Amino acid sequence: MDSFKLRKAEPKDVPDILRLIKELAKYEDMEDQVILTEKDLLEDGFGDHPFYHCLVAEDASEQSNNNNGPVVIGFAMYYFTYDPWIGKLLYLEDFFVMKEYRGFGIGSEILKLLSHTAVKSRCSSMHFIVAEGNQASIEFYKRRGAADLSLEEGWRLFKIDKSSLLKMSSGPEE
Repeated sequence: MDSFKLRKAEPKDVPDILRLIKELAKYEDMEDQVILTEKDLLEDGFGDHPFYHCLVAEDASEQSNNNNGPVVIGFAMYYFTYDPWIGKLLYLEDFFVMKEYRGFGIGSEILKLLSHTAVKSRCSSMHFIVAEGNQASIEFYKRRGAADLSLEEGWRLFKIDKSSLLKMSSGPEE
């Protein structure tokens, strides 16, 4: 591949972002869990107070089918959060490069740009989760200095789903 370009996502990229989210979910055998719509992504990422930020990678040599410009071949979705022990963090929520475009340094450049963003924003670190079975990604991050907190510090990830949130928010527990 001759050239690729990284840039901040724009509202016109929402269909491609959703397509890549679904490709990532399929790669992780979790395709049925993607319930977001283009409308959700547009409202949540491009309003006055976005819940997320997103970078996209384009293949500058290939045009998309809808003539909206170059083909979007990767993305990174992130947001800023705060840790009361160490301060500001950049949280990398999702990061994906299409299989046929891997091995060209696109992922490394996305991570470099995210690192620059974190440093520029005075973040103390970047956090993310990797599926346990995704050994290629685990090695990718470890080669770049990432520490596996689940092994080193024993942290566990928990989730409270929407039905439980609704139940808890509706009044005192009996």
